[in-house]
Amino acid sequence: MTHRPIQNIHIIILSFFFLLCSFVVSQLSSNQTSTMIKLSRLLNSSVTSWDVNNEPNPCSWKGVNCSNSLITRLSLSGFGISSSDVLPVVCQLGSLQSLDVSDNQLSSIPNEFMQSCGGIDGLKLLNFSKNELVSLPTFNGFAGLEVLDFSSNNLNGNINLQFDELVSLKSLNLSKNKFNGFLPINLGKTKALEELVLSGNAFHGEIPKGIADYRNLTLIDLSANNLSGSVPDRIGELSKLEVLILSANNLDGRLPTSLASITTLSRFAANQNKFSGPVPGGITRFLRNLDLSYNKLLGVIPIDLLSHPNLQTIDLSVNMLEGSLPQNMSPNLVRLRLGSNLLIGEIPSTTFTSLEKLTYLELDNNSFTGMIPQQLGSCRSLTLLNLAQNELNGSLPIQLGSLGILQVMNLQLNKLSGEIPSQFSQLKLLSTMNISWNSLSGSIPSFLSNLTNLVNLNLRQNNLNGSIPNSITNMRSLIELQLGGNQLSGTIPMMPPRLQIALNLSSNLFEGPIPTTFARLNGLEVLDLSNNRFSGEIPQLLAQMPTLTQLLLTNNQLSGVVPKFSKWVSVDTTGNLKLINVTAPDTSPEKRRKSVVVPIVIALAAAILAVGVVSIFVLSISRRFYRVKDEHLQLGEDISSPQVIQGNLLTGNGIHRSNIDFTKAMEAVANPLNVELKTRFSTYYKAVMPSGMSYFIKKLNWSDKIFQLGSHHKFDKELEVLGKLSNSNVMTPLAYVLASDSAYLFYEYAPKGTLFDVLHGCLENALDWASRYSIAVGVAQGLTFLHGFTSNPILLLDLSTRNIFLKSLKEPQIGDIELCKVIDPSKSTGSLSTVAGSVGYIPPEYAYTMRVTMAGNVYSFGVILLELLTGKTAVNQGNELAKWVLRNSAQQDKLDHILDFNVSRTSLAVRSQMLTVLKVAVACVSVSPEARPKMKSVLRMLLNAR
Repeated sequence: MTHRPIQNIHIIILSFFFLLCSFVVSQLSSNQTSTMIKLSRLLNSSVTSWDVNNEPNPCSWKGVNCSNSLITRLSLSGFGISSSDVLPVVCQLGSLQSLDVSDNQLSSIPNEFMQSCGGIDGLKLLNFSKNELVSLPTFNGFAGLEVLDFSSNNLNGNINLQFDELVSLKSLNLSKNKFNGFLPINLGKTKALEELVLSGNAFHGEIPKGIADYRNLTLIDLSANNLSGSVPDRIGELSKLEVLILSANNLDGRLPTSLASITTLSRFAANQNKFSGPVPGGITRFLRNLDLSYNKLLGVIPIDLLSHPNLQTIDLSVNMLEGSLPQNMSPNLVRLRLGSNLLIGEIPSTTFTSLEKLTYLELDNNSFTGMIPQQLGSCRSLTLLNLAQNELNGSLPIQLGSLGILQVMNLQLNKLSGEIPSQFSQLKLLSTMNISWNSLSGSIPSFLSNLTNLVNLNLRQNNLNGSIPNSITNMRSLIELQLGGNQLSGTIPMMPPRLQIALNLSSNLFEGPIPTTFARLNGLEVLDLSNNRFSGEIPQLLAQMPTLTQLLLTNNQLSGVVPKFSKWVSVDTTGNLKLINVTAPDTSPEKRRKSVVVPIVIALAAAILAVGVVSIFVLSISRRFYRVKDEHLQLGEDISSPQVIQGNLLTGNGIHRSNIDFTKAMEAVANPLNVELKTRFSTYYKAVMPSGMSYFIKKLNWSDKIFQLGSHHKFDKELEVLGKLSNSNVMTPLAYVLASDSAYLFYEYAPKGTLFDVLHGCLENALDWASRYSIAVGVAQGLTFLHGFTSNPILLLDLSTRNIFLKSLKEPQIGDIELCKVIDPSKSTGSLSTVAGSVGYIPPEYAYTMRVTMAGNVYSFGVILLELLTGKTAVNQGNELAKWVLRNSAQQDKLDHILDFNVSRTSLAVRSQMLTVLKVAVACVSVSPEARPKMKSVLRMLLNAR
């Protein structure tokens, strides 16, 4: 016990000694310290958190790494640097080994930097990615440079000898730029290169044979360019190659058989090209991942293609492969995608007993026959099963109920019969069940209500009978219910409250009055009750459904007067002989009197009501609002009206600041006659200011619960950021008013309405190709801007033609950009199922990811492109436009039939441009999210289409 105090003293002394040594070791030389102080002043310490007063040792600053009292690594990534004056100062750090200046706003690299840093032999890494550079410098010196990254800039032109002097270069990344010309092969005289990434540019011509001279290459990525010709057979000489990506080009010919000899090759992707001929035998001998989808491959699938033990994922979808499915498959197979080919025969039953790791199985759109193998029930890891559009028959295997983590089941367009097995009640994670267009019989089982995660249920066009079970109302996650084309009858129960995409009860045996309970479906877009025996009047409540865009009542026995629906609702009542449409001309004197009197009475009542409402509202507003002279409104209290919390001007534009009148705006939103548009999340009002200038006032309803409530400060901050955005193709908020139960956002008025109105409404055929192309490029520019917004991309929850506003027929603006910032997913049903977007624009992977992503936005944009090209809506007669185009685009002779003939026939030049843009659209709506190009590449391809 007497020795313990002495031991403690020794420990303290020893610790102090080590701390002292550590301080001495980390102390920089005076030259390096002065250089860092100079840098901190140039960079503005308030931005970079470099403060020599608070922390005198630069080795402790953010992004600085030291070794042996020398600065070796310096990261200025995301520091907001726009001036290149900083760069030459950095080169005074002669000990530098790594320099990262990515994610800034640099537009040029000064010669002084190239000369000074070129003399630092120890410099091994340079990262200039995610800047705004337009010119590629020539590298002289830089003897030790191994890694060079210029990705995600605006670099253009040809590449000649700029990198030839880099004798140590091992990794070069020039992806996502605007380079054109031929692929470079002068990439270091010593040919030490190991990684070459040139994706997302405009390189054209053939893949040079000289690329095989770089024998150390392990990674080659040439995807998303304009390369043509065949792949040189010499590629097989790259004995160290691990990854080869050639996707999204114009490459053709046969795939080189020499690839099968590269023992190190683990991933080969050449999807979205024009490769023809057979799949080379033995190509998967060493591969883990193979993607040859969207080509023109012919012949049978080699018998050993799927059996090699390393193989994990294979995608041969959308080709012209024929014959049967091989029986032997790798036990490590995770994804098998063979959809949209010409495969025949039965699906081999014994194949799936050992595929315990199989997650995705897609055999859709082939000609498979026989029964669904019951052995699929052994694939316990399966999350997606797609056997749609084949000729499968027999009953649904009860063993599929064992797939406990299955999320998507697509079995539509087959010849399946029998009842839905009770064992399917065990599919607790199922989100999509589509067994439409078969010959199922029996009733709709009540156990379906136990599938609490089911989002889409499609049982249309079968032989189902009986009534809809009352328990269906308990399906709280359901957003789409398709029961049309059966023999259902009886009382229609209360429908699931969250239905939003569609409720289809068409072509059944329902009769009696239309249930007024439909009006409770506050999020529903499409209600189809056509081809039944409904009688009586159309409930007035249906006209008050806030999000309804389409109501189909054709061929029933309805009578009375058709209620007046909002102008954005498409109502079809043909085939009801006793219905009176007051908006249509009628020669009958008696009917004419009725048709005139009714609207007059309604109009007078509405006018009196509106005057009263406006008067009361104006009185309350006048006590609450003062004319805005600074950033914030001065607000009073009035407990008899909704409490207005605050208002704020976001724009710095003097014209808008002087014209926006909050009191006048609140008067406008009090009058329902000022409603211009309703989208899923918003109501747009037109407000005319005292100056005569018009604005859109958009109402977001807090009562939807999915909007963030109780955090008004955060809402204010998010909108302030969005209000500072500057892009002519993005609708940015100018101001807002925050009330207790809703928020009102102010935008510039778009006099031409939405793209949907112009393409598919009363202005149909108003758009020539020049206008459509301008709109496509404008929307792409806006979306590229949003996706590239600093380090936190702005995603769109609901991108569709209804959310593209037109200032003119060539000036589009993307709306609803703030939704992803103000919606709180935790207030929905545990996922974003309630905010999935609009039907026809939702990417296929959303069914099982429930995540809004950049790839998902690209898919939605692709659908918009297809609407511009075809003139068709996103959904036509129950069929999604994207799926229809994908089926037909695989066949060259059907391409012309896809295009809007009224536009494509204008000239050969227009037709050629439309076909080029069609290729871009098809890439965007690719089934695989990984295969879709980034928006920056999409924009480049669109610009190159002319």
